[in-house]
Amino acid sequence: MADEVVLLDFWPSPFGMRLRIALAEKGIEYVYKDEDVRNKSPLLLQMNPVHKKIPVLIHNGKPVCESLIALQYIDEVWNDKAPLLPPDSYLRAQARFWADFVDKKIYEFGRKIWTTKGEEQDAAKKEFLDCMGVLEGELGDKPFFGGETLGFVDVALIPFYSWFLLYEKFGNFSVEALHPKFIAWVKRCMEKESVSKSLPEQEKVYDFVMFMRKKLGME
Repeated sequence: MADEVVLLDFWPSPFGMRLRIALAEKGIEYVYKDEDVRNKSPLLLQMNPVHKKIPVLIHNGKPVCESLIALQYIDEVWNDKAPLLPPDSYLRAQARFWADFVDKKIYEFGRKIWTTKGEEQDAAKKEFLDCMGVLEGELGDKPFFGGETLGFVDVALIPFYSWFLLYEKFGNFSVEALHPKFIAWVKRCMEKESVSKSLPEQEKVYDFVMFMRKKLGME
């Protein structure tokens, strides 16, 4: 019986992009269902009754929720091609640590850059850029966080690049000017079709967020 794979997602979600990249890297065919997150489908509520959030990977009728958990699941189930986590237990633990760092730092501080003002925004901007420096240090001289090939941390982190234009415009900074090594890593990732075809254009994300801000009365 062939695998039946469905991805419940929302196109600007960096968390959903992770799974799109991983499925593309593994060469897995799947059905993509774009959710209206303000009017959630019965399928989403059925498949993720606890958090009621995207993304949800549905494999042969069984849901896997939370993007980093689903990313590990994809790597374990389809382990014959493009491994994302290394075989060594310690290196796997380190990869999970840095992916968790991305969720707790890059996502949170990035979000605050465009949702806050004044001192809170300034603090978030400083923290965000400090995190860029920390990640550059972890990358070192390697082409990718996974070493010579795209790995777990790369797939967890690169989707946020789609949101950089938004961060930069609201924060009035340039990541490339301040952290060129990080952007060099981005460019290496974007050379991979699995990445470039899974990430929406930065301008599209920016325009969407600006539209939503006006709709919600934030402008």
